Amino acid sequence: MKSIRVATCQFSIEPQISRNRRAVLRQIAQGVGQGADIIHFSECALSGYLGVDVPDAQAIDWKELQDATRDVMAAAKQHRVWVLLGSTHRLSGNNKPHNSIYVIDPRGKLVERYDKRFCTGLGGKQPTLDLCHYSPGNRAVTFRVKGITCGLLICYDYRFPELYREYHKLGVQVIFQSFHNARSMVVEDPKYNIWKTIVPATMSCRAAENHFWISANNSTTRPSRWGSFTVRPDGQIVGKLPLHKPSVLITDMTIDPNCFDAPGPWRESAINGQLHSGKLIKDRRSTDITCF
Repeated sequence: MKSIRVATCQFSIEPQISRNRRAVLRQIAQGVGQGADIIHFSECALSGYLGVDVPDAQAIDWKELQDATRDVMAAAKQHRVWVLLGSTHRLSGNNKPHNSIYVIDPRGKLVERYDKRFCTGLGGKQPTLDLCHYSPGNRAVTFRVKGITCGLLICYDYRFPELYREYHKLGVQVIFQSFHNARSMVVEDPKYNIWKTIVPATMSCRAAENHFWISANNSTTRPSRWGSFTVRPDGQIVGKLPLHKPSVLITDMTIDPNCFDAPGPWRESAINGQLHSGKLIKDRRSTDITCF
């Protein structure tokens, strides 16, 4: 059976690119030391998150960010490992940047980039809105590691099950989803924390619906909402990191055709519009909704 060893990384994302760079390089080495094939970092791990860690795009030292990105690419080449690097991708002129994940291969080459498609917007009690700072992307991204097809998503994308169905149709077997549920208070009540419930529950559901592995990571900056974790294709969370502690979670993601798949027999027909299982029958007592 095909398998990849994933290092799901978390650390405190800060406004200083130099600090984030050191943390990224340190955790690449830690992941490699534990035999990882691919190192996964959280949303905006290198640049800091605009509107949360960093005030706005004007506050970013773009040359420093480019130099730090090159250092990460060099580390990927040195260790011959895949790196998924959350960062901010500069666009031209006055266009707002993308919130992105760079896909860096073991040659140290940037081979793909996923841009967050669903940026948070107007509505709800949100002191910061992605659309104030970022331009949304518009495409799915897949790549292959050791014969396994992988896909990418970022944070608020998790609220839209259509994205996961899209990846299922593309043959994806592992989803790498980078989050940043930390630092800012998203509502006025500091005790309110729906994210520690809804994020793991939703990731378990998305994994089981589509039968793929998920690596979900988060910043550890206080207050962090939940610790990074991984999910098996049957929906079981199989590893979780502690809150507020820089850590690396190692998970062997094996593509096992015998892994329990409850919706498996009907998934494809449901995707194609048949929203029931089995063969429908013709019976007067079935069609007559007034009888008992």
